[in-house]
Amino acid sequence: MADRVQFGHRPPPPAVIPPPAVVRIHLDELTGPLGIYQHARGRAPDPGQGYCTDDVARAAIVDVLHGQVLGRPAVADSLGRGLEFLTEAVVLKTGRFRNFRDADGNWLERVGSADAHARAVQSLGVLAGDSADDRTSMAAGRLLEHVLPVSLELDGLRPWAHVILGCLAALASKRPSASARIVLEELAGRLFSTFESTDEMWPWPETVVTYENAILAQALVEAGDWLRYPRMIERGLLTLDWLLDAQTAEAGYVELVGNRGWWPRGESPARFDQQPIDAAALVEACAAAWRVTTRPTFLTEMLRAYAWFSGANAVGIAVSNPAIGGCGDGLSAIGVNANQGAESTLAWLSATECVRATLAADRGIGLNRLASA
Repeated sequence: MADRVQFGHRPPPPAVIPPPAVVRIHLDELTGPLGIYQHARGRAPDPGQGYCTDDVARAAIVDVLHGQVLGRPAVADSLGRGLEFLTEAVVLKTGRFRNFRDADGNWLERVGSADAHARAVQSLGVLAGDSADDRTSMAAGRLLEHVLPVSLELDGLRPWAHVILGCLAALASKRPSASARIVLEELAGRLFSTFESTDEMWPWPETVVTYENAILAQALVEAGDWLRYPRMIERGLLTLDWLLDAQTAEAGYVELVGNRGWWPRGESPARFDQQPIDAAALVEACAAAWRVTTRPTFLTEMLRAYAWFSGANAVGIAVSNPAIGGCGDGLSAIGVNANQGAESTLAWLSATECVRATLAADRGIGLNRLASA
């Protein structure tokens, strides 16, 4: 197993590869009549596995991001399909989202997971906060108002984080959600309290570090910034630094916590299988930390995490496929999972647009500096 760095002494990042042009070939391949299919066999979609609200919500966010590059007409049909799916996913009586749906459009459960509900809320917040299409934004905002109150009943750190980010996106809109600030303050307070109760030996509020971990740090940083709560920001930054140190090899590449064993307290992190969703979470958390603090180190770490997709990883093989806009479903000891399903593909596409936007905001200074390092 590769040695990981000591706290606060991360090496220079691998060579920087600028984000590629937007390519939606694989997204189009994965898209069925109702939205994006969950799974693929290799590159081919697997309609038999149906759809899920989780992935449709992720796809809608990617559509918004791609629309900012390509123009809204290029993604309008896909975005409309996604919003229709999310609308149909809600059980109006309860305000909860269903998640799994078969290829014929039949819902397979009465209520979906907390994660699915929270990702849908985040997606609606992004749509509501997007000013490119007032009709879509208004429709998303109305649905968001319906589902936000029940979001306070969700249990779990990651659901809280997704809802927090959705609220922040909605609050940036022309018509801020009436409920978003209330939900944001409550859930950000809960998340912050769980981290405040940790100790220096294990500054993580769970006994096992599992998946999409950096989103918790991102939510603390962004919520703390919006709420003008420096202590919350600092807690998020410390948490992000801890995660970065634990997932940076001495050779300079990111080595994510693998889902084949995760990282129990008192043990070493599992090395495989590493997941694109975790690399994307690191990218987006570092970008958020840079926006809030302007510290160059977070720009560096964002690019290090992004380089995981292009081969700066424990196996030295690219996980993403920029030529078609796809991404493998994970990294194992023997290589990349050949399946290119929705979650992994959307994680890479989201990370790519995050890097593109961050470097544009930085006016290329960080990219040029790191490329010459």
